Amino acid sequence: MLHSVDALLMFIESANLGSFSAAARKLDKQQSTVSEAIANLEIDLGVTLFDRSTRKPTLTEHGHALLAHAQQMLDANDRLSRAAQRLSGGLEAQLSFALSDTYQSDVFEKSLSQLEQRYPDLRLECLIAEDEDAVDLVQSGRVQMALVAAQTSYPPDIGFETIADQSEIGLYVSTKHPLARATQVTGDMLREVRELRLNTYRDEVKPPRSGFHWSSSSYLILLEMTELGFGWAELPRWIVKRFGAADLKELQVNGWPKNIQVHLIWSRDRGLGQAGSWLCNTFLSPPASL
Repeated sequence: MLHSVDALLMFIESANLGSFSAAARKLDKQQSTVSEAIANLEIDLGVTLFDRSTRKPTLTEHGHALLAHAQQMLDANDRLSRAAQRLSGGLEAQLSFALSDTYQSDVFEKSLSQLEQRYPDLRLECLIAEDEDAVDLVQSGRVQMALVAAQTSYPPDIGFETIADQSEIGLYVSTKHPLARATQVTGDMLREVRELRLNTYRDEVKPPRSGFHWSSSSYLILLEMTELGFGWAELPRWIVKRFGAADLKELQVNGWPKNIQVHLIWSRDRGLGQAGSWLCNTFLSPPASL
């Protein structure tokens, strides 16, 4: 029994967004197209996925059970598409990707060197973006892929896999900041001074750990603010080591530093070209293969 990728995507979007009309708007389709595709999918599967007796369709018990399987099928289709791109050619004219400052690895540097040798005529663009901003860039088609600090969830049209490398985030202040004299710092002590926090262009309102804060969408700007003594900040340890080791002190706080998983994300709708597929698989390969 075959099920179209479009039908599975409509099923997943409708389940996540809570309505057929919202899924239609997200996928730029007519609501009738979404309703019909899901109805046909229910016929093919022999189960009812949504309870339509309420004002908004809600997942049935069978729908909940099959939602994860539908997601797995989309993931498998992504892997199939990447493998096909490697075999069939289709070199894109330009490869654009977004990179989080949480990520720094020898794998990245070696991958770019190999990319330049393998595709010398390829135009390459690298943007710096964090969290939701990186997801937005991929969804809009501004970039084909992104390396981003792992998010708890993604829209159904975003494919992702975890890369082997991890990043470390620590809490830092200027060596001249009063907190720098403390041997152990508590949450109450952090709340008494300014937090310098990362945000995004569409950042939701999130309560800061301290009563007042400054923010920036760039870790490097946060690092500079921290060096100037304006407050404390969560910063990738590699950035501090490279750019601020002499002027910053890492705070000793329970639970810190933290290991951060890094995800490689791409658009399921647009897929990846030959160079993008190659780079994607290089990031996902064990470092020994480079």
